[in-house]
Amino acid sequence: MENYKSIKTIKLLALLFVLGLTIASCSNDDDDHDHDHEEELITTVTYQLSSGMDIVTLEFQDIDGDGSAAPTYTVSGPLTANTIYTGSIELLNETESPAEDITEEVEDEGDEHEFFITSSISDIIVTKTDSDEDGNPIGIESTLVTGDPGSGTLTIILKHEPTKPNDGTSADAGGSTDVEVTFNIAVQ
Repeated sequence: MENYKSIKTIKLLALLFVLGLTIASCSNDDDDHDHDHEEELITTVTYQLSSGMDIVTLEFQDIDGDGSAAPTYTVSGPLTANTIYTGSIELLNETESPAEDITEEVEDEGDEHEFFITSSISDIIVTKTDSDEDGNPIGIESTLVTGDPGSGTLTIILKHEPTKPNDGTSADAGGSTDVEVTFNIAVQ
């Protein structure tokens, strides 16, 4: 009789274990992010900087995506020294017709994205002016302040699934890089 009770106890424990695994595997974790997101094709990155009548546009285009045509980098002109610019980034997939606006997706999924804009010119300071639903920066909108004249580069990086908050650098943010482009710029 005692042997029968121990077999019954073992069967009951095994059943509870299997039931526990089944419930755990079917749970819906609202904090689970889509880590297997399908990366959007970004063929065009435009960073428009405006300070009144002074408008400078930086644009990267790789119309054929991963095709054989070389990408193009254009900068419409120099930045003005000691000036405050309002900046806005636009991302497009121009392999679609009409072009797909990827910026909207980045904004809608702001908690899963962040732009990092840096310059090799030490007098340039960029501040992100938009934020996600948790109050963390996204960087679609920004303010860029120039200092003394000089020349160098300006790099724009879009991270997917970055650590938020972070120290403001793409290295600290981690995540994966959706796009990274570097422009040659001048401040006059």
